[in-house]
Amino acid sequence: MSFELSGTLYEIGETQQISDKFSKREFIIEKKENTGNFEFVDHIKFQLTNDKCDLIDKFNTGDELNISFNIRGRKWEKNDKVSYFTNLEAWKIEKAGEGMPPAPPAPDEEIPLPEAPDDLPF
Repeated sequence: MSFELSGTLYEIGETQQISDKFSKREFIIEKKENTGNFEFVDHIKFQLTNDKCDLIDKFNTGDELNISFNIRGRKWEKNDKVSYFTNLEAWKIEKAGEGMPPAPPAPDEEIPLPEAPDDLPF
């Protein structure tokens, strides 16, 4: 299942070579939400892996981005202890406004309806 999130690029990490077949790179998105008189700020860590590690190279901190990602969960056991990890694995990054569908009309804007064809059978 794929998810999307928009926010401000806050930090970009270096690529880490974990093994011969696995590398990863992390980056942080700052997400702000206003609810009433309160502003909530989240710093959300995403991970890029292997051939996707360079997707973040063309962006700078402060850029408004749209992130497409998958949620991955893993079980890890060592010395009879079990741990669970959750990663947000990004697979597509775009500047906000690029590749996005057009915004819906404003609530007070009239939406034109298509005309009905004249050859209806009733």
